[in-house]
Amino acid sequence: MIKFTGINHLAMVTADMDATIRFWRDLLGMRLVAGLGRPGYRHYFFEITDNDMIAFFEWPNVQMLPEKDHGAPVKGPFGFDHVSFQVAEDDDLWELKARLEAADIWVSEVVNHGFIHSVYAFDPNRIAIEFSAPVPGVDIRKQPKMIDRTPTAAAMEGAEPQPRHWPQPARPVPVSDRRVYPGDGMMLAGATEDSVKQSKHRI
Repeated sequence: MIKFTGINHLAMVTADMDATIRFWRDLLGMRLVAGLGRPGYRHYFFEITDNDMIAFFEWPNVQMLPEKDHGAPVKGPFGFDHVSFQVAEDDDLWELKARLEAADIWVSEVVNHGFIHSVYAFDPNRIAIEFSAPVPGVDIRKQPKMIDRTPTAAAMEGAEPQPRHWPQPARPVPVSDRRVYPGDGMMLAGATEDSVKQSKHRI
């Protein structure tokens, strides 16, 4: 079984990296731990936890998202609603609410969802964000619950993965076929831009 250890990074988009840094690093306190860039392109990473990051591409001609309330249905092409960041306890929610209000950024009241308490806001790119504190004694990971009155057929099969619905690999990828191809992030580990370009040309 594959062992997931968290979200390495969520990749978002901005037209204004400085405004993004001011919000995520300076207002929310997430360290800016890596940055890649060249004319017309940037990719910066902010630390959420020891395991998780949020990253932003800066694309100068990208248009800001239309503002949409968290969870409000839309029509047409769409692939993302909002992201929720977990904090340790309710006191963290109240501190976040105070910081956002002091910065004149809209933030919701605290909402009780039964298993989490949450506040909602938007970042400078109009990305819908939520901050959630766990409710002590309520852990849906340890005790999954399905209260949908008309759950889908797949949901009725329970919380655990059901591998019979997908073909299984006949064999693992042979060691001789396991190749790792170069990406721009190699420069964060000490490679030069020229060596990365040369590696890409050799593919």
